[in-house]
Amino acid sequence: MFHRNVADGIHRIEHADVNCYIVEDGNRLLLVDAGLPGMWRMTGQAIRELGRSPRDIAALVLTHGHFDHVGFAARLQRELDVPVFVHAGDAYIAAHPYRYKHEKNRLLYPLKYPRCIPILTRMAAAGALNVKGISSFRLLDEDIAAHLPGRPQIVFSPGHTEGHCGLHFPDRDAILTGDALVTLDPYTGTTGPHIVSAAATADTRQALDSLTALAATGARTALPGHGEPYREGIAAAVEQARQRGAT
Repeated sequence: MFHRNVADGIHRIEHADVNCYIVEDGNRLLLVDAGLPGMWRMTGQAIRELGRSPRDIAALVLTHGHFDHVGFAARLQRELDVPVFVHAGDAYIAAHPYRYKHEKNRLLYPLKYPRCIPILTRMAAAGALNVKGISSFRLLDEDIAAHLPGRPQIVFSPGHTEGHCGLHFPDRDAILTGDALVTLDPYTGTTGPHIVSAAATADTRQALDSLTALAATGARTALPGHGEPYREGIAAAVEQARQRGAT
């Protein structure tokens, strides 16, 4: 589904419980995360609904290198020659999106949290098991970000992965939290603000610590990698996530 203006000039594409975002800035577009392969066509359609062309995409930023965020990045590079940016800490898993660290065995979660089964089934149908890594990318840092559409501020938030980054847009009062804070955990099916479970998080203690950096932005709207936008302020979302802790 395509949701316009979830924040000023920021649009959400959601499919199979995965989000990616289009940020408008004049005649340039920034794509944040590349979802799953099945989101390729709907992303192009969403851009056309905005009266733009996919060739207006100036860059793709990956909040992190997991398969459900790398999605169609390789195709975007191949067909449109769009530069892809990722933090150095996630360079390896962006190239190998299934080889990531996680604290607990993912296979045990459907037994304990059966609500995750329909979610994971939808993700698989959208291509989650057939994501190609990217071998060519540029390293993301604050200087680079300052020249991207929307001029996001990088919020380094490791824990979910070693190089996870959120993107803060102060003039739009919004932060794209990636998977540092979500409102739906695909591995448990639980909703509301929290960190992603240990089934897909490298270091849950570090992930909880990184919530401080998100809260420091003071953004009103939090736009997560999974789940619905949270509009009661990032500080309130972070407080709820801390209370929930890790699963």
